[in-house]
Amino acid sequence: MAYYALKILLSAVVVVLISELAKRQSGVAALIAALPLTSILAFVWLHLDATPPERIADLAGQVFWLVIPSLILFITLPFLLRQGLNFWLSLGLSIIATAGGYFALLPLLRRFGVNL
Repeated sequence: MAYYALKILLSAVVVVLISELAKRQSGVAALIAALPLTSILAFVWLHLDATPPERIADLAGQVFWLVIPSLILFITLPFLLRQGLNFWLSLGLSIIATAGGYFALLPLLRRFGVNL
């Protein structure tokens, strides 16, 4: 139980650190947020849980392909906000666009033999 609490606490600290830092230095916060911290934490937790290296390698490869459509969010959100749409509408539309990117990419990946 303490191990799971540590995992949750450390993961939450990273998110809070980024959001607090963004209030003062958005560039530094963006740099930290752009790092694949979630993936790194997942890899570390899996390794500490004695997950076979091949499973961690599979996860890393799958994350690579799924990062591509996630970039849609980072293009559409600032665009919509700069067009004057409110935050929640911009975020919702960006999430929908990103989901569309995932739905479009998954069959394409399967066609090229990438299994997720």
